[in-house]
Amino acid sequence: MATVPDALEPTSPLAAFKSRDFRVYAVARLLATMAYQMQSVAVGFQVYDLTRDPLALGYVGLAQFLPIAGLSLVAGHTADRFDRRVILSLCYFTSSLAALALFLLARSPSPDLRAIYAVLVLLGTVRAFQGPAGSSFLPALVPAAHFQNAVTWQSTLWQVGAIGGPSLGGLLYGVWRAPAPVYLASSLALAAACAGLLAVRARTGRMEKRPPSLATALAGLRYVYRKKILLASISLDFVAVFLGGAVALLPIYATDVLHVGPQGFGLLRAAPAAGAGLMAVLLAFRPIRRQAGRKMLLCVGLFGLATVVFGLSRSFPLSLLALTVIGATDMVSVVVRMTLEQLATPPEMRGRVSAVNMVFVGASNELGELESGTLARLIGTVPTVVIGGLGTMAVVLLWGWLFPELRAVDRLEDTRASTEDDAPETA
Repeated sequence: MATVPDALEPTSPLAAFKSRDFRVYAVARLLATMAYQMQSVAVGFQVYDLTRDPLALGYVGLAQFLPIAGLSLVAGHTADRFDRRVILSLCYFTSSLAALALFLLARSPSPDLRAIYAVLVLLGTVRAFQGPAGSSFLPALVPAAHFQNAVTWQSTLWQVGAIGGPSLGGLLYGVWRAPAPVYLASSLALAAACAGLLAVRARTGRMEKRPPSLATALAGLRYVYRKKILLASISLDFVAVFLGGAVALLPIYATDVLHVGPQGFGLLRAAPAAGAGLMAVLLAFRPIRRQAGRKMLLCVGLFGLATVVFGLSRSFPLSLLALTVIGATDMVSVVVRMTLEQLATPPEMRGRVSAVNMVFVGASNELGELESGTLARLIGTVPTVVIGGLGTMAVVLLWGWLFPELRAVDRLEDTRASTEDDAPETA
């Protein structure tokens, strides 16, 4: 790992792309992201078309979150004990088969909702292993001094996929008035991503040398708890997205509030990614160099405010603008959190720490969808979104008081794992 002075030297905005493995991995990840986002659009619209029930959208999130919560410790330990490239390849291949299963179900005259949920459980299982392996694989692709740049560009390309995926998925769904073509395109894109990943030369091998035990499996949880900066950043993202996430209710907004149909729904889904993508490009050329913690807190507060604006809006352009701001502010939080997570964690524990983060991210997204769907049924769609945005702003104030360590974060590079933190725990 590079020394801190080297890491502080200014780097090219395109530094990460000097690595051949990063370029190949970035293309594969972009294809996979587009596939997942297209698939998400189709599932959301198909389930709402079949049920007209907001709670059914919540179950979409729950079906994907339960495997993540149940398998996180196993997945994190797996990422530290086996080659992360192989794990990712298997995940993309399995996801391609799952998308093909959704295609076959969609071709049925009367799609079985239970079967759709079963495939979503499989996809959640794949995500449980893909998340820790993917996050902990990135440091092996670039020099340490280029890592923040790699995180920024990885997030940028993810947002490009998150823009193109929903837009293309909404377009295909709208043209054919059916989800089957979307699922087929997703399956092909994931197969291509798997082939691309196999071309990556980097091998991580076995990082954790100690024999398997409950102590080594739980080491990631203990490390996050001890490292208050990690605990603060991960939990802040969890609470903010759990309360302020409006994405789960976008099918209702597109159908019943804004009346813009599948094509409009695709644009609504793409708007947060557009904002995040623009912010990610800005961060690549003007990276966060000082007061990273305070900037993270400020942006999460703006995330909540933009959520309130979206919830109250009846104008399609204003709704798109609010969602764009939501994505842009969330991107700042993502870059700070992911950089802190990897730089503040020793290499042999990155899989398990990433698994802890994956549980929080999955809980905020999927359980947030369940919370949003449940509240929308009880109190209505608009009040649910507005209350969530207000709650997010309140959480920012509370976290700023509870975790002065996060407020105090200045340069991200200064949070590298210390020698004391790197010391292995006894099994």
